[in-house]
Amino acid sequence: MDNLITLVNKIQRACTALGDHGEESALPTLWDSLPSIAVVGGQSSGKSSVLESVVGKDFLPRGSGIVTRRPLVLQLHKIQEGKEYAEFMHLPRKRFNDFAAVRKEISDETDRETGRSKAISTVPIHLSIFSPNVVNLTLIDLPGLTKVAVDGQPESIVQDIENMVRSYIEKPNCIILAISPANQDLATSDAIKISREVDPRGDRTFGVLTKIDLMDKGTDAVDILEGKSYKLRYPWIGVVNRSQADINKSVDMIAARRREHEYFKNSPEYGHLTDRMGSEYLGKVLSKHLETVIKSRIPGLQSLISKTISELEAELTRLGKPIANDAGGKLYTTMEISRAFDQIFKEHLDGVRPGGDKIYGVFDNQLPAGLKRLQFDKHLSMDNVRKLITEADGYQPHLIAPEQGYRRLIESCLVTIRGPAEAAVDAIHGILKELVQKSISETVELKQYPTLRVEVGNAAIQSLERMRDESRRATLQLVDMECCYLTVEFFRKLPQDAEKGGNPTHSIFDRYSDTYLRRIGSTVLSYVNMVCASLRHSIPKSVVYCQVREAKRSLLDYFFAELGKKEIKQLSSLLDEDPAVMQRRTNLAKRLELYRSAQSEIEMVAWDK
Repeated sequence: MDNLITLVNKIQRACTALGDHGEESALPTLWDSLPSIAVVGGQSSGKSSVLESVVGKDFLPRGSGIVTRRPLVLQLHKIQEGKEYAEFMHLPRKRFNDFAAVRKEISDETDRETGRSKAISTVPIHLSIFSPNVVNLTLIDLPGLTKVAVDGQPESIVQDIENMVRSYIEKPNCIILAISPANQDLATSDAIKISREVDPRGDRTFGVLTKIDLMDKGTDAVDILEGKSYKLRYPWIGVVNRSQADINKSVDMIAARRREHEYFKNSPEYGHLTDRMGSEYLGKVLSKHLETVIKSRIPGLQSLISKTISELEAELTRLGKPIANDAGGKLYTTMEISRAFDQIFKEHLDGVRPGGDKIYGVFDNQLPAGLKRLQFDKHLSMDNVRKLITEADGYQPHLIAPEQGYRRLIESCLVTIRGPAEAAVDAIHGILKELVQKSISETVELKQYPTLRVEVGNAAIQSLERMRDESRRATLQLVDMECCYLTVEFFRKLPQDAEKGGNPTHSIFDRYSDTYLRRIGSTVLSYVNMVCASLRHSIPKSVVYCQVREAKRSLLDYFFAELGKKEIKQLSSLLDEDPAVMQRRTNLAKRLELYRSAQSEIEMVAWDK
């Protein structure tokens, strides 16, 4: 079972290295889900002495006021033989055999984080102690609760310390080690008060009573230790720490443990409780309980880790791949991202994504409606027909049919079709521009690189403008071709019988009669309507060929050609990813590595058990 605590120790160290040490974070945290033991107590409650008794070494800073100003994650590792030593995570390759140097390093590292002020910090110090005289155990020593700020400390420090302690012990996976001095009223104990608030039933709280040997004569703590005056789920444990005189004389901790045991054994009040008193017993109880809790949490940890791995992988996918350092890699990345945009654009046109149907709407609704609004019958009013026929005859009236008059009437009608044709070109251009913007917003990779996003968008719009100009030229040519060449067969097929509205030969005296001119107007309108019907089908073909087809085929061709000429510096400027995104990707990758490693190791432990 010892490997369970070792596993949690390893994961906690990795979490701390990543900056995940129980604080609020936008990133998923594994720390909060790991079982831990937090040591809570007021100032001068004997908290430091309890920890040193469990470890069997003098290693904690001492003094007046708030000495512990950062959380201390203390990991104890039992070794079978050899000399005991300590290691700090921030000094990974340095062993401390002198525990006075450990004490100094804790103070120095605290000052490095907080400066030489008396402020506190939530960033933990990670200390591992390897000794044959300890049990496998992890404890988190928190700053002592206080009621007043001293000189050099901000007024908020009382609340700041309480908030920090609460942030650890309110988590359901935290085991609370509440330290209270026996020579004070338990009702005023800071540790009991805050523990009761977060764990009202005492299911997660171990009560430790210190300074039993300093109680007034005639008083004892039997009722507390027997769980009669303040009941917790787990029995209270009493400890007798070294006196200040012993500390000053550097009395050996192992000898102090023996004296503690003798005190309880020879005490008439506590003799019957000897087997479950003392700091050595406390360490064993906590170690066994921590193992049990970790074992019960393994299924939940496995589920959390699997879920978080999926979330981290999804987030990394959303952020995209990191940028290559060489020119070839940058060019490849730029091309791939641009192609991703181009593919999305094509999917809109092909109906895989919405939007392309608007193009058909132009051909099926807007263009026919535009042609219908031309109202050719107004162009062929009696007065206009008479005017154009007469002008076309000049000084010599037409002999058989007013051919020049027909041509002028037809041309004057057909030229107005240029308007709807040009409007169709512009409408398709607008839709294609809209699809470009939509495709850019849907290209996840482009969100990483604002400059590339702008450049791709500009290149696509410029290509669409070139295609629009070519489409306008080709489409208007279709209209102009109809104007410059009239279909002879249409007129040859006209009935010659005057009763059927043909073009019989009339005498010179009725060439400009209303009936005759009306027949001319009717004939011209029939021809123009025939041409309109033809253009209604040929204009969409021209537009699709010159704009839609070309946009699908070569939207970014010019951009790609220019891209190949760019130097590495210019390519780097295109891939100007937000530094915050780069840092987030790095953090996520490290965190993902932590979770995968934790998953593998927890699975091994799960199989072993």
